Parts: sequence; structure tokens; C-alpha cells
Amino acid sequence: MIQLRNVTLRRGAKVLLDGVSVTINPGEKVGLVGRNGAGKSTLFALLNGSLHEDAGDFSMPPQWRLAQVAQNMPESDEPATAFVLAGDTRLVTLNEELAEAEASGDGLAIAHAHSDLADAGAHDAVPRAQALILGLGFRPDELERPVNSFSGGWRMRLQLARALMCPSDLLLLDEPTNHLDLDALVWLEGWLQRYAGTLVVISHDREFLDAVTGVTLHIDNRQLTRYGSNYSGFELLRAQQLEQQQAAYTRQQDKIAHLQKFIDRFKAKATKAKQAQSRVKALERMEKIAPVLASAEFTFEFKEPQNLPNPMLVIQDGAFGYGEKVILRNVNRSVLAGQRIGILGANGQGKSTLVKTIARTMPPLAGRVTEGKGLTIGYFAQQELDVLRPQDTPLEHMVRLARELAAATGQSDREQDLRNYLGQFLFTGDMVQQSVGTMSGGEKARLVLAMIVWQRPNLLLLDEPTNHLDLNTREALSVALNEFEGTVMLVSHDRALLRSVCDEFWLVGRGTVAPFDGDLDDYQKYLLEEARRLREQVAAASAPASTEPRATPQEQRKAQALQRQQLATRLRPLKKELEQAERRMASLETEKGELESRLSGALPPAEIADAGRRLKAVTDELGQLEERWLALSGEIEAAEAEAAG
Repeated sequence: MIQLRNVTLRRGAKVLLDGVSVTINPGEKVGLVGRNGAGKSTLFALLNGSLHEDAGDFSMPPQWRLAQVAQNMPESDEPATAFVLAGDTRLVTLNEELAEAEASGDGLAIAHAHSDLADAGAHDAVPRAQALILGLGFRPDELERPVNSFSGGWRMRLQLARALMCPSDLLLLDEPTNHLDLDALVWLEGWLQRYAGTLVVISHDREFLDAVTGVTLHIDNRQLTRYGSNYSGFELLRAQQLEQQQAAYTRQQDKIAHLQKFIDRFKAKATKAKQAQSRVKALERMEKIAPVLASAEFTFEFKEPQNLPNPMLVIQDGAFGYGEKVILRNVNRSVLAGQRIGILGANGQGKSTLVKTIARTMPPLAGRVTEGKGLTIGYFAQQELDVLRPQDTPLEHMVRLARELAAATGQSDREQDLRNYLGQFLFTGDMVQQSVGTMSGGEKARLVLAMIVWQRPNLLLLDEPTNHLDLNTREALSVALNEFEGTVMLVSHDRALLRSVCDEFWLVGRGTVAPFDGDLDDYQKYLLEEARRLREQVAAASAPASTEPRATPQEQRKAQALQRQQLATRLRPLKKELEQAERRMASLETEKGELESRLSGALPPAEIADAGRRLKAVTDELGQLEERWLALSGEIEAAEAEAAG
């Protein structure tokens, strides 16, 4: 188990955890929650060994294997499958040991290496790696693409797959859902539910935490508190705890006031001095209950739109995509004032393409998008830096925006007014002069929200707005969207936000956009069916149809007879060689089994070495024969398929 006993952790001079004690039992799945900056990442650093406790004792079983997602962006020309496969550090080490043994001709070491590789699951390592890659949203034709050919978000998915590939007793995941679509998120939930080790996950997705975790660790005010429940249970228990603390504090304050009143009244009277002094001592001994301090929650609201065109926009016979590639076609949809539309769709089906086209950042390839008079769009891009300038400060962003929109919004562009406005979004003091490129993901997201609110939009287009937002900011966004009087179109993997905000859904899939009649639970079932359909589609890829003119039945029979005769003549030597290979392989398999059986028993060292060398020779010959067997089988199948076609 993992134990912290009176542990204190600092980052520089700042104390983040002060004398905390907690236990994590083997096999538990733990959600680590708390405000941004509370110390969650610092606790992770203690768990992974990159930081040591400043005081107290921390212990973890020394034999436990650790896996976590590397935070650096991978730069590699390796194929995706090989990159993820390298995450299995045990297999990498054993393959290196086997290569060294073969180079030295050490039969005993070769035998041990083969045995260890079998125990480590070398036989199905590639399928396991590819299952992880496909589960996280990649297509089958991308399995062998170089890592560097993917965008940043997809490379981080490969880092996640590589971490999941690593055999581990403790798995640390820091915001694993940030770069995932809902279909990949649902898959990840299922994988983690089956994970047999101990899991500690930092996440701001409440439904993800509820689905995966059964224990919650809460960091607050430099303390670490364990709750034996998922996130929803934690919220309830925490609220009850705060309510009880406040009631106890109130009762104690009443008692203190009563004691103090007695002291003040009788301390000067000789007859009551002794009683007054005893009450003074009682006050001194009393362990004070801290009041519940109402921490400043982040809140904001969208300004009332200046007008509400209806319809907001109409799409007629739209074809959307990029370059010459059409992603969506025959799109005919209307967006009305006041609608709350959730945009659903499996990964790569065109959700962002639809949003970018409506946001005017991509032109339609065909058809027409007719906008209502006075339409003002507030667009939150999936990648915040799509609309931010890394070298500029929040104040420079707001000054530029305010001057561009001064006539349209009628709002002040005075620097002090803009500073005050940014303060509402937690950009205070020197933060307004900090370059955006040095800010955290959550700070960038808040700046984009501030810029959108300033524009007084009547249509909000939000493409994954919750990436990097903590739970409090997500809650603030949900409240603000529900109070917004305009129209909302939302793409998100945060199911709590979708459930809270949206009252209808559009489904982007199979090349078009259509209403989705169902809720998010129905959509998760749809995702599973769609994944199955795509797998079957790939498996059933057929050969091109013949374009030759159709022959008469008599001609067909003659041609078929001739084909069968020619095929038999052509295949006879191939089949004979195939049979010989199969007999030899069977003989070698028998010998291999006998050798492995001998090696598992008690043998003198000399015989072990001889058996190991023979096992290597048998394995090598088997490998060569298997390759030849596969080649022969392929030739035979191809010839038979050609004849059948």
C-alpha cells in the first residue's frame, strides 16, 4: 500500500501539503481533486519519485512498477504501433537481453530469455498495442504512420496509449481526457474499470471520475482528506462535513461569548474571581473550530445580445471539408434563436469541420450558409491558440478587441476599464502583462471566454471549451450558458456540461448531419455500434469488381473448367512444398516442446547450455519455415481468389 504519515510538501517556499496522512490500498482507483495550484501535481511528483517529502514519512512497495503519461510532446519517426509497443518496458528489456545472448552464443541465457518473453506476453504484444491505439480513436490505416505525422493532440493520445501499454502496479494519469473525444473517453473508462492495479487520476470531468474511481482524495487548505466514494459521493459528504463544521463553529462561538460575558462581568469581583479565572483557563484550553471560509468562486455571465435574429442561420445543400476533400455533404439544417444544440459524432466524422465552417474560418465547398441579419458569433476554438497570439498579453488582446468592436458594442476601450474587466476573469495585477504563451491551459481558456463575452454574441460556437478548465470553472461555464439568452452550439466530451446545457442533439456521422433522437446514454450505445461497423467495414474490404463483358453460361462453364485445370497445375508444386513445410514444422514444434520441458527441469549446466543452443536453432528454423509457409499460403490463396474472381 501507499502511506503518507505527517508529510509536508513544498514548492519553493510555498507549503502545499502540511503534515498530511493518508493510505491508498492496493487495487484502489483514486480521484485526486482540488483547485488548480492546490498541490495535485506536486503530490504526483512525490508518488513518481521526482520529489521527496520535506517532512514526515512516505512509503510505497519498492517492487511496484509505475506507469504514467510522459508530458513531453513525442518527436519520433517511429511508426505509431512501434512507439506504443515500446511502452512495454519489460518486453523491451527482455528483447535486449535475448539479442545479447544470441550475440554471445550463450544457450542458457537464450533459453531463459525465450521463457521470460513468453511469460511477458510477447506473442500478443502487437495486437495489444494496436487495440490501445484504435481504442483511443485512430483509424486502422494510421497504425503504421510515423508519430511525427500526427498533430499535437494525437501525439499526446499516443503517449497515453504508451503508458497504458506499460505493465504497472501503479498508474498515474494527469488529466487523461483533455485530448479525447467522447468516443475515446468512453473506451478509456472501460479500460480503466478493468485495470487491475492501483490508479490515481487527476481529472476535472465529474462523470469520468464517477465512472472510474471509488475513492476521492481532496486537497484543500494544505490538507489532504480521504473520502471512500466517487466524486458525486465526495461532493455530498463534503457538503455535509462543511455544514456540520459550520454548526459546530456557531455553537462554539455561542459558548465562547457566554464564557467571555461571565469573565467580563465578574473578573473584578473578589467573590467571583476564582470562577472567572477558571473560565479564562477553559477558554485557553478550548480547541478552536475553524469557521467555514466561503472561498471566492469564479463566476461570470454572458451579456444580453443586442439582437436575436431568427433563424440565426440556414444551411442549404451544404458540403463542408478542406481543400478538395469533402467531409460532410447534403447538409440541410436551420439554427433558431434560443436553441441549445449539442453536436455529437465519433472521432474524425466532421464535428470541428461543421463548427469551423459556421464560424467562418473555413469556407463551404458547396451549397449555401445564409446568416440572419445581425448575427454575431462567439467562437471558442478547440485549440485556444488558434485565436490567441502567444507573444501578446491579456491586456493587449483586450485592447485590440475593444478597439475593433468599439462601434459595434458601444463599450469602453479605456485601459483601466479593460483591466477591471479582466479581473472578473481572475487576471489580476501583473497577470494582465504576462505573455499568453507562458500561461497555463486553464488561463488561456479563461482569456478566450473573456474575449467572447466582450463581443456580446448571439450565437455561441464552443468546440471542446472545457479542456484545461477545473471543476469550478466548468460549473461557472455551465451556469453562464444556461442563463445566456442567445443560441448555443456545443461540442464537448464533458457529459455533465452537455446534459446541463443542451436540450437537443445533432449527430455528425457517415458524411452528413442529422438530428439525434435520444440522450447521451443512447449516444454511447451508438458509439459502440459505430465502432463495430467500422471494424467490419475494414475487414470486409473487397477486391475491385471485374469490368469484362459477361459471358454466356456455356462459355462460363468452359472457362471455369479451363481455369480449374490451369489452377491445379499451377498449385500442385506449391501445395506439395506447403505440405512438406507443415510436416517439418510439426516435427520441430514437438522437438521445441521437449526442449522447453527439459529446460524447465533440473539439468546439469552443460546440458542446459546444449539444450538452449538447440532451442535457438529450432526456433530459428521454425521462424523461417513459418515465413515460407505464410508466403506459400498467400500465393495459393491469391491464385484461388484470382480464379474465383
